[in-house]
Amino acid sequence: MWLTNNEMQHSLDRKRLKSLEKSFGETTDIKLVRQFGFILILLLVFLLLPWTQNIKSGGKVTTLRPEQRPQELNALIAGRIEKWYVKEGDIVKAGDTILRISEIKSEYLDPALMDRTEEQIQSKIDANNLYDNKAGALMHQIAALEQARALKIEQLKNKVKQAQLYIVSDSMAMQAAGNQLNIAKEQFKRQKELYDAGLKSLTELEQRNQALQDANARKTIAENKYYNTKNDLLNAMIELQSTNRDYEEKIAKAEAERFQSLSQVSSGTADVAKLQNQFSNYKIRNGFYLITAPQDGQITKTVKAGIGESVKEGDLLVSITPQHYDIAVEIYVTPNDLPLVHKGEKVRLQFDGFPAIVFTGWPNASYGTFGGIITAVDNNISVGGKFRILVAEDKAEKPWPKNLRLGGGVEGMALLKDVPIWYELWRNINGFPADYYAGKEDTKAKAKKSDAEK
Repeated sequence: MWLTNNEMQHSLDRKRLKSLEKSFGETTDIKLVRQFGFILILLLVFLLLPWTQNIKSGGKVTTLRPEQRPQELNALIAGRIEKWYVKEGDIVKAGDTILRISEIKSEYLDPALMDRTEEQIQSKIDANNLYDNKAGALMHQIAALEQARALKIEQLKNKVKQAQLYIVSDSMAMQAAGNQLNIAKEQFKRQKELYDAGLKSLTELEQRNQALQDANARKTIAENKYYNTKNDLLNAMIELQSTNRDYEEKIAKAEAERFQSLSQVSSGTADVAKLQNQFSNYKIRNGFYLITAPQDGQITKTVKAGIGESVKEGDLLVSITPQHYDIAVEIYVTPNDLPLVHKGEKVRLQFDGFPAIVFTGWPNASYGTFGGIITAVDNNISVGGKFRILVAEDKAEKPWPKNLRLGGGVEGMALLKDVPIWYELWRNINGFPADYYAGKEDTKAKAKKSDAEK
């Protein structure tokens, strides 16, 4: 047999020889190229798959209603612990007694403090009634003085009018006496002339002289009576003014006493109100000795312990967790992510203690997560430099676990836009925030809005 350089595999029909086809079908390089191409195609397809942008943040289980959150019971007054009626872990109803404290302040140690305060109130009320009665008696006295003054003034006015009438009468009498005196003077003058002429006797002259003296006397009497009547009028007017002033003084004195009594009544009323307020404070303070549960719940922590331990006003005594509450979640986001979350957006939640398989970019493919809706976004930054977001249960999805407890941990994912995976990788490589660019639909909507405003 001669050896040649010709290869037999090129001259044989490979399709007829299956073993040869399998042994020398393709080279390793061709296989690598095809495998690399297949992987490249898979990678391209993977990059075109949709990816849900999200914001991940931790938080805890809470409730939307403030009265359903864990509550602390504080001591309203200073006192000493006398007896505990519960222990940690007990379930209490609203109004159940938790502990009793006793008084330690000296001003409240009197066991008959309430009774003595009531006695003081009753004494003040009685004193007020007496002053009120005195004011009423003075009011009647003032009315009597007013009536007496009116009668006396009317009497003196009548006296003044009578004196005025007497003056008129005496004036007329004085005028008549003066006329008679003038007539007597003329008659005496003519009688004297006749006597000097020897026509009349001395007796007749003396008679005329006597008549003149009588007329002069009557005139003097009339004048005196007239002036006395004028003096009586002046005295009556003075008496009228004096009587009016006397009654005004008496009435003013009675009114001053009445106002003083009314002032005592007002002051006593204020004292009664003050004592009643003090009595109410004592009564309310007695109710503070028993610390009761404000609502149904569980005793979770007792801060003060033992019997005889003193507490101050406002000291924390015990913590109560409400038995019935509406579950919610609070999560915290950074200020950089805050503009991306809004009220009403959906959130995926993973609760501590509940196993879950989470695919960040494919929330629908995740297992063990629960749906939520953002109900509120705080406008004020929290202590940790983040903003709090409150999330409620999404009623359209499966309900949250029944045995969730307040304060339990939770991991939240706020769902944003759906984008291709290549875009999400490109965004992260460049450090752009999520949803940085607006889509075409958003751009068109903004353009239409600006045109409508124009």
